[in-house]
Amino acid sequence: MPKRYILKVVLVLCGLAVPCLAAAQPVSGPYVSLGAGINILPDEVERPYDGYGPVKRLYGFDPGPAAFASVGWGFGNGLRLEAEGDYANNHIRKAVLHEPERAGGFEQQYGGFVNALYDLSLGLPVTPYVGLGAGYQVIGLDNINSGGIGSAPGRGDETKGAFAYQAIAGLSYPLPVAGLSLTAEYRFIGVLTPPAYDRSNGSGNTVFFNGVYTPSRATFGNIFNNEILVGLRYEFGAPPPPPPSPPPAIKLLGLPLRSYLVFFDWDRADLTQRARQIVQEAAQTSTSVKLTRIEVDGYTDTSGTPAYNQRLSVRRAEAVASELARDGVPRAAIVIQGFGETHPLVPTSAGVREPQNRRVEIILR
Repeated sequence: MPKRYILKVVLVLCGLAVPCLAAAQPVSGPYVSLGAGINILPDEVERPYDGYGPVKRLYGFDPGPAAFASVGWGFGNGLRLEAEGDYANNHIRKAVLHEPERAGGFEQQYGGFVNALYDLSLGLPVTPYVGLGAGYQVIGLDNINSGGIGSAPGRGDETKGAFAYQAIAGLSYPLPVAGLSLTAEYRFIGVLTPPAYDRSNGSGNTVFFNGVYTPSRATFGNIFNNEILVGLRYEFGAPPPPPPSPPPAIKLLGLPLRSYLVFFDWDRADLTQRARQIVQEAAQTSTSVKLTRIEVDGYTDTSGTPAYNQRLSVRRAEAVASELARDGVPRAAIVIQGFGETHPLVPTSAGVREPQNRRVEIILR
């Protein structure tokens, strides 16, 4: 039995035993994303600023809410570029000087990033992706206080910005709605040069310098964020997912074969001389057996974008249907479908020009 028929038999058995999951596709064209989750903020050290300020304290934070929104563009080859806005807020739960102290206040972060991401096409139902981003984060310190060094309202208020960076690792899973995907991400965000703030006047909160009392100043170091987020991504103009490919009409155990394969050159939808001979054989068989319909299903390899491949698969199916009609098959008996790069005979990664996947299947039912 030829190799391509052996592959088709395997696909038939796969369809009878378990549903064959279609491989997820990389993003192509414009998209938007929204997500939310938690921000885990490691302990931060409060240090004196410019030589004047309190001794070092270690602040601990409760996990807090985090959210993001982004707009981007996918190039169809895995690469994506996007602009993003984000927000996080964490409550201070403790402070440690020589021993644990009473503490309170909030640290808010918000700003934006420009991200470069890459979708890893591994032929799985989910698409892993990784990315790097650079941007600007505003740190808002709200009523930072600790111990007996001033519980005066508003102490430690400050809002300043700094350069920030992030690393992203995530998974996306396509939902039944065209263009809509569920995402899950981990993000590591670092903020450089955190803002300094004035501690309020009062006992222990001023420094006597050059004959005047100056409010002591402090800064938070090592601002690092660990975010776990879930969200939705919508790709504009994404083609609807093709219907499940029907099992090829192969008769096993030595019974007659009633399925024909027509192959195409790369990025072409015209028939070669050999392809016309195969179509003619299918047309002749259709007149000698009792049929209910003739299915003509088009496919492509994984080179090109999913949207382009979907259109190309339909053009190939239409070319074969027209040839069948010229060979005497009633046009009303022919059902045309295009499946793009899904359901390959030879599974490959994205961007591979596999000749056996550039085909049309003629199925006589």
